[in-house]
Amino acid sequence: MNLLPTLMSNPSAALLSSVAALSYAVLAWAHQRMTPAQVRGLLATAWLLHLVVLVQGLFTQPVRFGFAPAISITAWLVLTVYVVESRLYPQLRARWTLAALGTLAVLLALIFPGSPYPALRSAWLPLHWALGIASYGLIAAAVVHAWLMQRAEAAMRQGHATESTMPLLMLERLTFRFVAAGFALLSATLLAGGWFSAMLHHEWVWEHKTVFSVLAWLTMGVLLLGRWRLGWRGRTAVRTIYLGAGFLLLGYVGSRFVLEVVLHRA
Repeated sequence: MNLLPTLMSNPSAALLSSVAALSYAVLAWAHQRMTPAQVRGLLATAWLLHLVVLVQGLFTQPVRFGFAPAISITAWLVLTVYVVESRLYPQLRARWTLAALGTLAVLLALIFPGSPYPALRSAWLPLHWALGIASYGLIAAAVVHAWLMQRAEAAMRQGHATESTMPLLMLERLTFRFVAAGFALLSATLLAGGWFSAMLHHEWVWEHKTVFSVLAWLTMGVLLLGRWRLGWRGRTAVRTIYLGAGFLLLGYVGSRFVLEVVLHRA
């Protein structure tokens, strides 16, 4: 892919994306040598620049969307959750990891801005996109919390847990709250997608993204049922979250990656 035309088509967006990615990268690299106030300030700056990049993309004509912008929005949503939660729970320690994720997401969206949509087939289609991206963000937040839960459990088993470590039960509760919220939004996304499919094609169209999204929905549903009826927790719950998130990632992001990057089709 030739990157220069992509950058020249919108130089202001390219500049903002570069500065946002650099801010995230500096935070990921130098956070241990910075004061807490400096870390918060740089994270807020990178987060705000990332938001400006996303908002600017909404007003670009024609509208473009694809796997990389979906990842970028999801990463911003996860960082938003972290910024809010870190105020409530100062014990959360995932700044460098999420900053590295932010760097990668912004750069991916800059290199692969997605396919143009000069005309939407339905005025309600953005609602379907919004629901889908929101479900991505919430389930991605659940994945981050499941990862933190694994770390906390490992630290406790090895005797490395301290008073500043996030309590394991609190992490577990937060994880399942995000799973439940993501499952609800994913359910709404699938219902909206089925409605649009019936309206445009007069039938439910079983595409790759539909199949993987339904598999993700079933996996998360089984997890919530297992949690409620069987008390699933620990490694079983974490692995099921990873599996469901993997299916969801293969849904829209995976199918669009193959179309845009491998097959070079819109």
